[in-house]
Amino acid sequence: MIEKTLSIIKPDGVRKNIIGEVIKRFEANGLKVAAAKMKHLSLKEAQGFYAVHSARPFFSSLCEFMTSGPVLLMVLKGEGAIAKNRELMGATDPAKAAPGTIRKDFADSIESNIAHGSDAPETAAFEIGYFFSGLEIFE
Repeated sequence: MIEKTLSIIKPDGVRKNIIGEVIKRFEANGLKVAAAKMKHLSLKEAQGFYAVHSARPFFSSLCEFMTSGPVLLMVLKGEGAIAKNRELMGATDPAKAAPGTIRKDFADSIESNIAHGSDAPETAAFEIGYFFSGLEIFE
């Protein structure tokens, strides 16, 4: 089934200058970039995006990290895009991520873990709509 998912190259990935490498991995595995834009998130935007985690102890540090520099926001499209994106990213904790995944190869820690990807169709719909209008997404 063709799906869309939100993918974010986080501030650490932008700082490390690996945007092209991350996109190359997505494209080499059948995902297409349907929309993309660079943005420096405000604290309010980060808090709204991660509101589902607002009661968690890591919420403040996560929002602080996500506003520490620009991010690359993307809509990825393809067969099973949500699961494929998550498989390519690897486990949230890079120490537990499979060899060859984005996080295993590039991430420094569980928090500075290079990338974000939606975890379910409902989450993807919310997350894509949070950052992109329908007119910005190319079919």
